[in-house]
Amino acid sequence: MASREFYVFTGPEAGEKNDAIANIREQAKKRNGDISEYRYYASDIRVADLVAQLQNGSLFEPALFITVRNAEIIKSRGDVELLTGWIKSSAESPNTLILVSDENGIDKKLEAACAGDHKKVFWEMFENRKSQWVESFFRKNGFSVTSDAVEQILEMIENNTDALRSECSRFFFCFEKGHTVTCEDVDKILSHNREENAFTLFDAMADGSKNPSQRFETSMDILEKIKAASKSGYLIALIAGLTYCFRQLRGWHSIHANGARPTDVQLKTAGFSGKKKQEQYDRAAKVWNNGATSSILALLSHTDQFLRETPGLDENIMAMCLYSIVMKNGLFPAVYETDV
Repeated sequence: MASREFYVFTGPEAGEKNDAIANIREQAKKRNGDISEYRYYASDIRVADLVAQLQNGSLFEPALFITVRNAEIIKSRGDVELLTGWIKSSAESPNTLILVSDENGIDKKLEAACAGDHKKVFWEMFENRKSQWVESFFRKNGFSVTSDAVEQILEMIENNTDALRSECSRFFFCFEKGHTVTCEDVDKILSHNREENAFTLFDAMADGSKNPSQRFETSMDILEKIKAASKSGYLIALIAGLTYCFRQLRGWHSIHANGARPTDVQLKTAGFSGKKKQEQYDRAAKVWNNGATSSILALLSHTDQFLRETPGLDENIMAMCLYSIVMKNGLFPAVYETDV
């Protein structure tokens, strides 16, 4: 019987993290012939139940492949001991467990129980890597792209590989393989999304010159435009974009903590190199303080889960999410508490 596999994947870069999980999933299938896959959020499963499933599940079904997101909230001594007990057990097991977090780390004892090459922090891309990623993505799909077009794409889509992958894929449906994507092509394919994407939605929600009711009404109008221009599943990408924006806002609060005035170098290092972006996040920080920003990030994570598990209610769920962000500073809607 194959030995158990345990991984800890942390950090804010969702796209590369998801790619790594997909690769491990394929390895588990090859190793075991078949797997039964389960995806949990740490807030919605008891660690005791998780460990019981890992210990006994393979008696009744193929090897288990389990991912647990928001793993940073697993902190209690009892829960950590239960998990490390399974990880260190000498009993053979074909099962795989991956603890996932958007934070930079989880409980230190859990990290210590993870073999070095099975533990990785997925950082957001540096400026030089973003251009390389876009060029490589086009090349792998049979296209080339000019350097000016790359810069224009990055200005519009921001630093998130999930969002980049989704938006850049639009070109592959519009041009034949071998085509070189230019600035003119970017204008044709993506320009309308300047008013119809997660980043302009965030900007509208953060417009402190309007009262909350006006900002919510504008946000719903933008949501309708995004819906009209998108295919099914667009809300998951939209939430990924909003999550990126609010993580950036959390970073803005961090570098301005206790009245600090960061230098231009510090701002650039933290991802706020342009004056326009600095002004945007300065406005947003006046709308949502650090505590509200953390609540909104938790809400977005929960909404992502809700959308994946509750088909048919997508627009209603997203509307409740936006209402909670704009009107309630991230307070969870009651339906989340009762149904999830």
